[in-house]
Amino acid sequence: MDNYMRLEILAKGENESFARSAVAAFALSLNPSLSELSDIKTAVSEAVTNSVVHAYKRGEEERKIVIECRICGGELHIEITDYGCGIDDVERAQTPFYTTLSGEERSGMGFTIMQTFMDGFSLQSTRGKGTRVAMMKRIGEEEKKERVHA
Repeated sequence: MDNYMRLEILAKGENESFARSAVAAFALSLNPSLSELSDIKTAVSEAVTNSVVHAYKRGEEERKIVIECRICGGELHIEITDYGCGIDDVERAQTPFYTTLSGEERSGMGFTIMQTFMDGFSLQSTRGKGTRVAMMKRIGEEEKKERVHA
C-alpha cells in the first residue's frame, strides 16, 4: 500500500459532493486523466447517494458513512460502508432499473453505473448491519491503450 485515507461523514445529501471531491483529491497523486477522475467521482457519488437514500430511516441518530481509500501501485481502491438496514437481495439490487423506492424519482442504475465506471466492483450487505461497496480503478489504462493504438 502506497497511501491510505479514511473519511467518516454523516449520511446527509449535502455530504455527497464533499465525499466525491475528497476521494478525487486523494486520487490526484496517481495523475489520473480527466476521464478517469470523472469516473471515480461518478462512482463515489452513486455509492454515497445509495447510502444516504436507502441505508437509514429518517430520524435515526447514528447515520454514518465511512469511506476508505488505498493507493496500491497504479490502482485506487475505494470502500464505502454504511451501518444501516442492509440489502435483502444483493443480486437483485444489482439488476439495472431495480429500486426499492419506485414511488420516488430513482432510476435503479446506481450499482450498474458503479460497475461500468470502475475496473473492479463488489457489494456485500448484511440485513440490519449495513452495506459495503468496494471499487477499484486502474489509473493510466487509457494512456496505455492510446500508446498501443498509435
